[in-house]
Amino acid sequence: MDTEAQHTERDRSSLPSDSEQPSDPEGPEERSRSAFAGRITDWVPGGRITVTLLVLMLFLLLLSTFVLQPFQIPSGSMERGLRIGDRVLVNKVAYRFDRRPQRGDIVVFDGTGLFGHGDYIKRVVGVGGDHVVCCDEEGRLRVNGQPVDESAFLYPGDRPSTVPFDVVVPDGTLFVLGDHRADSSDSRDHLGSPGGGMIPLDKVIGRADWIVWPFGHATHLDRPDAYARVPGAETGAEPAHAGAGAARAGDGDG
Repeated sequence: MDTEAQHTERDRSSLPSDSEQPSDPEGPEERSRSAFAGRITDWVPGGRITVTLLVLMLFLLLLSTFVLQPFQIPSGSMERGLRIGDRVLVNKVAYRFDRRPQRGDIVVFDGTGLFGHGDYIKRVVGVGGDHVVCCDEEGRLRVNGQPVDESAFLYPGDRPSTVPFDVVVPDGTLFVLGDHRADSSDSRDHLGSPGGGMIPLDKVIGRADWIVWPFGHATHLDRPDAYARVPGAETGAEPAHAGAGAARAGDGDG
């Protein structure tokens, strides 16, 4: 038996035939995409680094436009919780899909034509239909007849209001106050202005959810428990009187 011929035959059979060529790991579609990306990076000055930065900027722009928007606190109207210079993140999808602001939320809204020019940040005290009164015999704010203990967030030494008011919040609007009542131009001061000091829901930009700067003051802005016992609004409620202090120009505090 010719063992040498057998070995030669086995060696030949182990070689790949013409029909068994190595497969291309990248199909035509992948190659065309790679070529297109390569042409872009060659065309843009700075190449891949510039393209990466542009994509990142586009992502941040879309995020800021539709989801989260940073907002800087320009005044002391929301102290003690929000201080001048703090940066907060505003959740712009918090009130989408038929969700509405709730009592105690801190909201950012466009005050143009209502409080002045620009964006403002305040706490929601009354929602559509609520009867909001200040102050009762014990100096407290009342919403739908329920006294509200604001000590957890009211600026130390401030009273709930030095200006008496008694209002029913129209449906589709909000009644808002600053936590630093002595240093806030809010719904109290604009009861005699166009819109009656109320904030239409379509003017609300979003809910302030986080303080993100400075890092030492970073925290989540939770809704306080003070409004948990407030009952729902009574249909057809009427204010006992419409009290309004002297209207001041918007403090521009956003």
